[in-house]
Amino acid sequence: MSQANAGITRRAVLGAATMTGAAAAPRAGHGDPWYRRVYRWGQTNITEKDPPRYDIEWWRRQWKRTAVQAVIINAGGIVAYYPSKHPLHYRAEFLGERDLFAELTEAAHRDGLYVMARMDSSRAAEPFYRAHPDWFARDSQGNPYRAGDRYLACINSPYYEQYIPSLLEEIIERAHPDGFTDNSWAGLGRESICYCENCARRFRAATGLGLPAAVDWDDPAYRRWILWSYARRIEIWELNNRTTRRAGGRHCIWSGMVSGSMAGMAASLRDLREIARRAEILMVDHQRREDDLGFQQNAEWGKRVHELMGWEKLAPESMAMYQNHPGFFRVASKPAAEARLWMIAGIAGGLQPWWHYVGAWHEDRRMYRTPEPVMRWVRQNQPYLVNREPVAAAGLVWSQRNTDFFGRDEAAERVEAPYYGWVHVLVRARIPYLPVHADELARAVGRLRVLILPNLGALTRQQCDAIRGFVKAGGGLVATGATSLYDEWGDPLRDYALADLFCAHLHAPAPRLPGRRHPESPGTRQRPAAQHTYLRLHPALRSKVDGPRAPDAPEPAGERHEVLRGFEETDLIPFGGILLPHSADAGASVPLTYVPPFPTYPPEFAWMRVADSGIPALVLSEHGRARVAFLPAELDRWYFHYHLPDHANLLASLVRWCAREPMPLTIEGRGLLDCHLYRQQGRLILHIVNLSNPFAWRAPMEESLPVGPLKVSIRLPEAVKARRAVATVSGRTLRCSVHQGQANFEIPMVADHEMVIVE
Repeated sequence: MSQANAGITRRAVLGAATMTGAAAAPRAGHGDPWYRRVYRWGQTNITEKDPPRYDIEWWRRQWKRTAVQAVIINAGGIVAYYPSKHPLHYRAEFLGERDLFAELTEAAHRDGLYVMARMDSSRAAEPFYRAHPDWFARDSQGNPYRAGDRYLACINSPYYEQYIPSLLEEIIERAHPDGFTDNSWAGLGRESICYCENCARRFRAATGLGLPAAVDWDDPAYRRWILWSYARRIEIWELNNRTTRRAGGRHCIWSGMVSGSMAGMAASLRDLREIARRAEILMVDHQRREDDLGFQQNAEWGKRVHELMGWEKLAPESMAMYQNHPGFFRVASKPAAEARLWMIAGIAGGLQPWWHYVGAWHEDRRMYRTPEPVMRWVRQNQPYLVNREPVAAAGLVWSQRNTDFFGRDEAAERVEAPYYGWVHVLVRARIPYLPVHADELARAVGRLRVLILPNLGALTRQQCDAIRGFVKAGGGLVATGATSLYDEWGDPLRDYALADLFCAHLHAPAPRLPGRRHPESPGTRQRPAAQHTYLRLHPALRSKVDGPRAPDAPEPAGERHEVLRGFEETDLIPFGGILLPHSADAGASVPLTYVPPFPTYPPEFAWMRVADSGIPALVLSEHGRARVAFLPAELDRWYFHYHLPDHANLLASLVRWCAREPMPLTIEGRGLLDCHLYRQQGRLILHIVNLSNPFAWRAPMEESLPVGPLKVSIRLPEAVKARRAVATVSGRTLRCSVHQGQANFEIPMVADHEMVIVE
């Protein structure tokens, strides 16, 4: 089978089609607004060169071939693709008097497609700056901020409050799009403080303070500036929606794009939770994977945004068909396998596919075929991909405030590395999980069995109380690193705020986090150098295992805790980090202690000076029906960087122990699989993404490696009878049996993905 059709066959389409009918999943009703009924998207990001050569009829055929229901078309802002009445609105160089936006919008509407007008509100050309210099952002020396030859507008100026709304109204009046989106709507990022008169006046009116002199996390003015800046972006979101609805009707919405990175959202001062609470549809600009994060990052982000906005809403994601890793080769095709598995991973996590090209004409035409098989499979199986509820055992807790005030200028390492270390662990262990915002923990009670706090340093009192409430209700807890060791501003505490749950205590105040940005702090993630440290397992068992005997080796005494099952042949596992002095409460179990650094070179000196510091590296305790595992040794962060199996196996074991009960899903068989379980009325939906390929940790992927057979067991809710199981990608009907409330079946083979409907 050609790579273009791998895993998506005609037989699969026909097999899926037979399942629709009386038992079809609930769909959005005809009375629902358009943005609840549009699941497949396309975008040709128009360049200035395109107007004279835009082949509209060919693109109409491409819309049909890829089964899109909506398209995103460039309208205005940084470049106008219509003859604007505003003399300072820069027109595309080769536009002439053509109204390309209106032509494309009319063609899309004629084909029954919805249109979102694409804007870029961030910058303008020099003539605009000369006419309105007070509308543009300025540095501390009074110089305008620039990006190339364009001037960056200030989000607190009339540019955003008057000019951009007037453009929205003009575009609605001329061409009547169904909505608007904008990928550069949020103004300057966190690294650039604007010192224009608009910002100085408004900040003082809101806070009574002058603008902060520099990036300094210990400065009260800078802390207030962060929160004030977030609030301003929400004001712009609401202003733009009032404008478009007033001019175009209540369903003519504006939805600014969000990224697929929490560190990126923090750096651009876009509050994901507050945006998601307001968004009718959330447009995600996340076009490729990062090597360290893998394809599973896309599924994780889909679950994260839906947990905030609701699973009944839609979140299309811009998925590039051009090669953008490594580097940006805007007019060269991305390898089809790489592009499609990124699409499939996002779809499995709840995102809607949105193919994206830069330019309307290409010499490399391989990219035109890339999205078609996936888009057609989505069309055939659409009822199973929306209006569903995830089934999970674990909640992976995150907080944007923690990203800001604990992560500060090192959020990629301090916050994202441990978080995505856990993502990789849970995917590897095939444990269904959900991202849970730290302000939404009340929803986890009774829904999830265990919460995971990955180095969640900065917690508010309310969040700590919510964690206690989850444990009091019987939920398990796994916490790592510096969790709860800092207050909501990132200021150190004398002990863990959750010491009562951890049954562990720090012997000295937590170290202060750097306040000012270090000039040498990299903007991109770098792998840290691991320390030559270890964790000692208790009790020692090495004398039971064949090997050299030493006179000082302890005799085996007692049994190890069940979380250490699988480590019977070793008394040590690698660590890599440094532990501060801790102690554990009486009655708590300490199955791991810290072995401090000793030399690695030369080999003659590589022997332990201190065989056991006695410092607890893992503290286990029980609180009524709840189990708590506190791991000050942040193995999640080190697993993210080094992928040591010992780390992954121990972390997964802690989750299973704290959950008490078996996982809702068990899959036996080889392969790196990202497994997603959902529930609809009368059915379960299992979507397996096969990440097994030689390029799992380094893009671009060229081919997938099929895996199987896979033995699947799913715990059934009462409403699901499991009379049959149908695989919608391969088109197979699987033999399904039920035993003690578990549905059991075997999947012979998974190429790039498989989705099984159990009903």
